[in-house]
Amino acid sequence: MTTEARPVVYLTRRETFCAGHRLWAEALSDAENHALFGPCAREYGHGHNYVLEVTLRGPVDPQTGVVVNLTDIRDATRDLILDDVDHRHLNHDSVLCRGLNPTVENLAVLFWSVLREHFGEALYEVKLHETEKNWAVYRGEVQT
Repeated sequence: MTTEARPVVYLTRRETFCAGHRLWAEALSDAENHALFGPCAREYGHGHNYVLEVTLRGPVDPQTGVVVNLTDIRDATRDLILDDVDHRHLNHDSVLCRGLNPTVENLAVLFWSVLREHFGEALYEVKLHETEKNWAVYRGEVQT
């Protein structure tokens, strides 16, 4: 029995959210935190208009013509992440971010792990834009 080769497509859903945060590493002194994080270490934090891009990878279903229904990506992202972080102070008001220094890198890894539980191997990439000039991309890679 032969199986027909199916094209593999990367499908991305873009969402936005607004949140405040303060960058602070407990292991560092006040002076070290201010030197490392600059204005991001201010006592009451600051905010961003984040852009979250979630990319799934998979074969195109020959019957439907899709990799996955885009509403599945939308709903999972909203239910699992956005409902917890949108219009919140990530250091104080987010259950997901509790105990986390909410750098763009840490948030990308966190969001990946949450979405990976839902999408499994189909999850290819999480890209989080903190500003127009700064973003992080995570694909599940680790370095030992």
